[in-house]
Amino acid sequence: MAASTLAIFLRDRRTRLDPATFGLSGRRRTPGLRREEVAQRANISPTWYTWLEQGRGGAPSADVLNRIARAMLLTEAEREHLFMLGLGRPPEARYTSVDGVSPRLQRFLDRLDTCPAIVKTVTWDVVAWNCAATIVLSDYGKLPPGERNMLRYLFRNPELRAKQHDWEAIARFSIAAFRADAARAGAVSQIGELVEELSEASADFRRIWAENEISAPGEGAKRLAHPLLGTIDLEYSAFAVDGRVDLNLMVYTPVDPDVAERIRELVQDRR
Repeated sequence: MAASTLAIFLRDRRTRLDPATFGLSGRRRTPGLRREEVAQRANISPTWYTWLEQGRGGAPSADVLNRIARAMLLTEAEREHLFMLGLGRPPEARYTSVDGVSPRLQRFLDRLDTCPAIVKTVTWDVVAWNCAATIVLSDYGKLPPGERNMLRYLFRNPELRAKQHDWEAIARFSIAAFRADAARAGAVSQIGELVEELSEASADFRRIWAENEISAPGEGAKRLAHPLLGTIDLEYSAFAVDGRVDLNLMVYTPVDPDVAERIRELVQDRR
């Protein structure tokens, strides 16, 4: 059943391809690319590719599926579906750098008047935030892009450290979650420079990193000493951004309704 479903998917995607996109011309009796053309682009045997479209030959390797995905110009969602049909599992994560978020996601963040919210990458660079986050957490817009990294901020900013009720616990959890995020998204090699930088700059980071702890971020609580709001308690939840393994949404909810209302007022004053 899986082989026949994979065969149907491959035939469907092949016939949707426009030969002109690949610089191919001439009259064709059927739409899309020919099987041998896909095989050539994927650098695999035409016979092997034909067998895949016929539901024969056994399960393809991950390398073959990746080659076919590139040859057919599949989207990331289509590539994942191809792997689920061919191997019964998603492909290994491929890390890509991120410059920002979609306007739709930013509008969602901006609607959260009482809840500070940020979007961070798997390397913990903050790429989006709302006004409430600017007030409660940090004014990321005033920081150079290279300094909008949560770990750099946590380990290299004395003012932020002083605001944390239990800095040691937060630091330990952050490093453990950071390590898990990077591994899950296939970004282990990309974090090496940051880890080396922080290890040299902070004895605390070097000490905690060496413990090799792993933690999956989900939900939790933190207490902050805020210059305008006083001591405040926040609950936080982490959410995956649909279709983006490289992004994570963090929403902080004030426990005290009065604090939430005060944050709303400060947000309105800035608009």
